[in-house]
Amino acid sequence: MPDQLAFYRFAGTHSEIGRQYGEACSKVIGRHLELALDKLAGAGIGRDLALQTALAYRPFVKEHAAFLDDEIVGMAQGAALSVAEAYLLQLRAEVFADVLGDPAAESECTTFALEPSATLTGEVLAGQNADLPAIYEELMIVVDFAPTEGRRILMAVPAGQVSYIGINDSGMAVFANFLHCEGWTRGFPRYLLSRFALEFPDSESAIAALRTLPRASSRNILIVDAAGTAVDFENTPTRDAVIRPRDGVLAHSNHYVAEPLIDEERTPELYLHNSRVRLARIEELIRAEEGEITVAAMARIMRDRRDAPHTLSVEARDLPDDAGPPEGHYVTVCSVIAEPAERRLWITAGAPSRSTYHPYTMVGAATPVQL
Repeated sequence: MPDQLAFYRFAGTHSEIGRQYGEACSKVIGRHLELALDKLAGAGIGRDLALQTALAYRPFVKEHAAFLDDEIVGMAQGAALSVAEAYLLQLRAEVFADVLGDPAAESECTTFALEPSATLTGEVLAGQNADLPAIYEELMIVVDFAPTEGRRILMAVPAGQVSYIGINDSGMAVFANFLHCEGWTRGFPRYLLSRFALEFPDSESAIAALRTLPRASSRNILIVDAAGTAVDFENTPTRDAVIRPRDGVLAHSNHYVAEPLIDEERTPELYLHNSRVRLARIEELIRAEEGEITVAAMARIMRDRRDAPHTLSVEARDLPDDAGPPEGHYVTVCSVIAEPAERRLWITAGAPSRSTYHPYTMVGAATPVQL
């Protein structure tokens, strides 16, 4: 596995950006599609049904974020995929839930946002340990989307996705966590919520816009903007709740925290315990350095492994001996720390406890500085 994630910059109309993306990353995008179809097939969902189901979500994207449909179609053309195949890469869990009636639960990501009062420099920080099936380590890339219309976006994504986690050119950062509830339906896909939110200049307008969408699925969205305002938006397809920072600190894992949504929780106890341990640990570590936190301090926190296997930085060795094939189980495939004011992301290739953070920006190639 490389020490640093590959970096790509795509510019032009959204269709041109998608086509450039597909052409530049066609090999790894094809690998992503193969893995997605294999995982669905393992659950009894055949290729034809998976692709037919994925296309059923396209009208919602076209209606509410046509620019994303342009990118997805352009990417399909550039990577020699069908539009249905390109859409499948944006909404694997929705297809699973659509056909089988319930999304598959797992232990996933840990996120944080720090307002100016919680940092040493007085600048906001945000980030995430991104936990996905181990095979996704070979799929993660960094993209800089520079459209002729709309926000410029810097993101870490699995190759083939047009949205995951990152920042925009107004200095706003968006990170996200899986949440498990009932009532998933056809609508606007959860992965695309992050990119949709990043089209807005600040956290409050982004939350207001997210509330207007006919959401397909549950998602936790954590936002911090250039003004220093952090907000957490827990949601189901039909309900939502906002969580505000306490003393400038927000953190989240994979269970509902807002009192109005506690009754929506459907995470199995094994994963619920994991999520609670991770949330308590990151809050403990942040509180211990509150007001003095720097990027380097957050890198140290995100590398923490005290409570393995319920640890912030998840490595393959945390899997139980009887876990089965490791490619299907969740590890930290990358860690991201955002400095929105600098339009900079610090990103690892793999779990941060065994990797180096490298900087990526919108204004030039990554520099040799490391954390």
